[in-house]
Amino acid sequence: MFGERGKQWLATLPALLDQTADRLELTLLHPYPNLTYNYVAPAICADGREVVLKLGVPNRELTSEICALRYFSGRGSAVIIDADAESGVLVLERLVPGEPLTSLAKDRTDSEATSIACSLMRELHRPCSSEDRGMFQSVSDLGQGFQRLRAEFEGGVGPFPQELVEEAERWWIDMKSTTGVEVLLHGDLHHDNIISAARSPWLAIDPKGYIGDPAFETGALLRNLWQDRHSLSNPAQTIARRIDQFADELEFDKDRVRGWGLTQAVLSVWWSYEDGDPDWAESLEIASLIGRTGRRGDWATGRSR
Repeated sequence: MFGERGKQWLATLPALLDQTADRLELTLLHPYPNLTYNYVAPAICADGREVVLKLGVPNRELTSEICALRYFSGRGSAVIIDADAESGVLVLERLVPGEPLTSLAKDRTDSEATSIACSLMRELHRPCSSEDRGMFQSVSDLGQGFQRLRAEFEGGVGPFPQELVEEAERWWIDMKSTTGVEVLLHGDLHHDNIISAARSPWLAIDPKGYIGDPAFETGALLRNLWQDRHSLSNPAQTIARRIDQFADELEFDKDRVRGWGLTQAVLSVWWSYEDGDPDWAESLEIASLIGRTGRRGDWATGRSR
């Protein structure tokens, strides 16, 4: 993802870990197993406090995460204890017991999990002053993905369904032009980023830190079926029920919830393709499910345009 800069960062990572551990007086434990873009490991401070060390290639997204965690100040999210954006180093509160919402799929119904996510959104979302907005990423910037998609295929859509891409583009333009009050969002609030904790039943980790429409936040939860979708008898019905629940519990417009879900899902497919991820076709299945939801009377209640 980061090209030569990423290769250099990986080469110096062992030394960076040693330097960071010495500077902050941390005892590093084994890293978490499901790492992708960042190195994340539990650690113990000199005073015995348990924390999490996160290191990444310094970039805009990591800086925005640091700013968002500071802005949230532990309300709805893990607390940031120390950070150096220039070095890409974060020290975070370690959440205990620390189980993601996905791990409780067998013990909770999907509607219960959705309700937990709704409660967390209400905690996280807050207005942001004009002076502070510059610290964060903007939802509107994500639409550049559609421009890159079209440029890649000389105005076409390549291997992606044309109807799906065109509908997502229309929704993006419509919602961008009709967004009212914007707030600071987590930006990637799916089930794996909602973690059980001692001081609060559930807290969020890994915020992107976007400024935008509050209803945008539901998109990641629509894309993540958190149970194996192949085990669901009717995954489209699950998505439709979630859309209804988000609209009811958060008082969001149902069309906007579906629209944000569709645009994010299609953009997610493109980002996977753009990054060379061979699993982009799997993401396309989810985007297609969201696209079909609401077209043929799939709503539990109400109607989509």
